[in-house]
Amino acid sequence: MNQRLTQTQRQELKLSPQQIQLMKLLQLPLIELEQRIKEEMEINPALEDTRENDYEDNEPTVDDNEPIDDSDNGENDDYNDDEINFSKDDEFDLKDYLPEEDLEDYSYKLQANNYSSDDDDYEVPIVNEETFQDYLNQQLAYHDLTEKQLEIGEYIIGNLDDNGYLNRPIPNIVDDLLFTMNLSATEDEVNDVLAIVQELDPPGIAARDLQECLLIQLKRLQEDNPFHKDYSLSFTIVKDFFEEFTKKHYDKIAKKLDVSNRDLKVALDEILKLNPKPADASSSGTKNIHYITPDFFVFVRDGKVELSLDGRNAPELHISKSYLKMLEEFSSGKDTRNKQEAVQFVKQKIDAAKWFIDAINQRQNTLYVTMKAIVDIQEEYFLTGDETKLKPMILKDVADKIGLDISTISRVANSKYVQTPYGTFLLKFFFSEGITNDEGEEVSTREIKKILKDAVENEDKANPMTDEQLMLVLKEKGYPIARRTVAKYREQLEIPVGRMRKKM
Repeated sequence: MNQRLTQTQRQELKLSPQQIQLMKLLQLPLIELEQRIKEEMEINPALEDTRENDYEDNEPTVDDNEPIDDSDNGENDDYNDDEINFSKDDEFDLKDYLPEEDLEDYSYKLQANNYSSDDDDYEVPIVNEETFQDYLNQQLAYHDLTEKQLEIGEYIIGNLDDNGYLNRPIPNIVDDLLFTMNLSATEDEVNDVLAIVQELDPPGIAARDLQECLLIQLKRLQEDNPFHKDYSLSFTIVKDFFEEFTKKHYDKIAKKLDVSNRDLKVALDEILKLNPKPADASSSGTKNIHYITPDFFVFVRDGKVELSLDGRNAPELHISKSYLKMLEEFSSGKDTRNKQEAVQFVKQKIDAAKWFIDAINQRQNTLYVTMKAIVDIQEEYFLTGDETKLKPMILKDVADKIGLDISTISRVANSKYVQTPYGTFLLKFFFSEGITNDEGEEVSTREIKKILKDAVENEDKANPMTDEQLMLVLKEKGYPIARRTVAKYREQLEIPVGRMRKKM
């Protein structure tokens, strides 16, 4: 049997650990970046932050006229995704770690130190808030219930969703109680306890669907105001004509109930005052409040747009002096096995610290040049705040302008915020496709959506416009687009169809 050896050549794209690290850092918003830096410092003692105070100064530290100098812009890198070029010598050379300057000057400083011992150190106190479930359980405890009923009630409350609805079927709850709590209960027993839970505040809690939620609230209103208002018509509409109500077939309801439009409108107004998400009515909600921390700041001064990067994107990281000194000491003297292992350990830690600092530096530079390109393209909007001034812009436009890959721009745009004089926006807010108007000019689809939104807001609510009529409105303003395109933009704006917008 003859065996032949062949040699083939092929190209493969492989990501280095450093490239992967930068891609991950690039996606992180500012708060998560700070946490990631803390984690890296905990696992790598060779990495240090020279600042003594916590991050508390949000003043920008990058000047618009002085972009970050980064000689390694990735132009010669074979990896075209994030334009990153890391290198590492396999052979150990002490000069790679100990420069000729004094150790005190050996640091990677990415910003000026704006902190002093005189600065006040403010800490946000940790608040122990009562959850929505706790709020309901406390109310349940005031009822005269047996131990078994209390356990069933607490289990029902524990199965409510964020809006306060019970989406778990009663037979399934019976099975859950038996298998998870070893509690035997019938469907009737569960239903009896559910009725008690539905009496808790806020009204409408523990309903199994929207119709039941509204009926519970109307019943409570009638009980609380027996002599002041009559909610019987509203109750009948929700109970017997719910489908017609949701589809806004008001003429059918009025005809079947033989009521005037005036009485029907009064009843509908009472229904529309109800809360479809009863859990939102409680101040002790289960949802966490998320605060947006912008990565960029845009100012308009003397008719010019100025861009700054939040200083916390550029932490003052450097290599630990003690580790550098340790490496210098290990490099002298007689070689032993223990010494070689120690040198290798210190070298690995310093390498990891250097790579991390380089990645942070490149992240800072990528963020800045990307946002600078966006500001340059959308300068007219940043000067005026008029959304109709936004130009058509896609990821490729920014990528071509600064010479980076589209995937890099996407990572920046999808997770970073900019604070402007007109509000705080996610970067992808400034991206939109374009169409050509009657005059042959390319305009942003955002401008068309703004006109569409204004038309809907100013329409006759008793006779809202159809998509065909909206198409004619846009055509009159010089935007000849198809009806299906109007429908697509309307859906993107979360505007319902004309029939669903009708009000009496």
